[in-house]
Amino acid sequence: MGFASLYRSYNTYVLLLNYLWVGFFLAAFVSGLVQWLWLGDAEIFARLMQAVFDSAKAAFEISLGLTGALAFWLGMLRVGERGGFLGLLTRGLSPLLRRVMPQVPPDHPAMGAMVMNLSANVLGLDNAATPLGIKAMQELQSLNPKPDTASDAQILFFVINASSITLFPVSILVFRAQMGAAHPADVVIPILMATFCSTFVGFTSVALRQRIALRDPVILVYLSGFVLAVAGLALYFGGLPQDEMQRNSAAFSNLLLFSLIALFLAGAVRRRVNAYDAFVEGAKEGFTTAITILPYLVAMLVAIGVLRASGLLEAIMSGMRFVGDAVRLDVRFVDALPTALIKPFSGSGARAMMLDSMRAYGVDSFAARLATVIQGSTETTFYVLAVYFGAVGVKNVKYAVGCGLLADMAGVVAAIAITYRFFG
Repeated sequence: MGFASLYRSYNTYVLLLNYLWVGFFLAAFVSGLVQWLWLGDAEIFARLMQAVFDSAKAAFEISLGLTGALAFWLGMLRVGERGGFLGLLTRGLSPLLRRVMPQVPPDHPAMGAMVMNLSANVLGLDNAATPLGIKAMQELQSLNPKPDTASDAQILFFVINASSITLFPVSILVFRAQMGAAHPADVVIPILMATFCSTFVGFTSVALRQRIALRDPVILVYLSGFVLAVAGLALYFGGLPQDEMQRNSAAFSNLLLFSLIALFLAGAVRRRVNAYDAFVEGAKEGFTTAITILPYLVAMLVAIGVLRASGLLEAIMSGMRFVGDAVRLDVRFVDALPTALIKPFSGSGARAMMLDSMRAYGVDSFAARLATVIQGSTETTFYVLAVYFGAVGVKNVKYAVGCGLLADMAGVVAAIAITYRFFG
């Protein structure tokens, strides 16, 4: 039953993505016809075909260039996993989950699967997080008195997952490095701050609906700790001139990343894990991952490339800028909005939009950095919905989608505000 429901829900999601992808090409074709027949632009289809070839070539070059960096980081993450860092995060999150999900017995298998899933998400271990998330949802379903309706615990678990809690954005750092960023890690602190806003709003919205006792001492300690940590970053960096803020942010981010490497290796030594073998095992996945994402990059980058070459994407952006100018807004954020609009529906589409921003405006431009922060602080809400609830046959998800999209919106708004402060 669970597999059949997952299959149907995933097919629905794939169908939606198919319409989105095909729509890009057809919209570009119609725009090209209008420009050729009515505006007399005889070169429009030559530009469209050139965009096809250029975008396909760029997708291959990007994917090929990712191999080394992906191999390194996935290897290091495997060392961290074997070294006990995942277990450490799991023990740290368990007390909080027991308080916010009182209907789940502490010794129930669902609890272990949930904390492992969230810990894997924090480390950016997507391949491990998704199977653990499905397992957690299946275990929560065994406690669900209404199998066709989402339980409170399932909704909270979904929204936390859909609010992008990744604190180690490996793929984003790799893409920025591949595209030639001066300091690939200078977006880490903005992403941490924006993803906190997304998760906090998502969690709070569900807590209010479910009347979770936020005054519980354990919950207060966790929430206060998270809030103080992010507020401390905001106060420290917010009080600096922008140039100094960028330098310190890049320096702190690089220190944080290398400290994680050292911590992973120290954990492996402490647990007497063969760190080298673990690294090689994880690094092999880097090569496989780089090859795996090539077709998706080609598909989405070409679709976005022809949409941009047709002039339709720029026309849409110009309309948004006109509205922004009318209300006297700084409209530079508009160039990154395509990433925000596509992200709830398609991770690969949003990634391609982010890469398109890097190619069109420059990897260290304001638009590209904002697209990167949005990509790191929001999630593919409808994909997570299809996979997690589809795996257990839940049809009535109640307010789960609303809270998930509210978290996405909070992440986008926070990303815009924070990027203006750091890079504006």
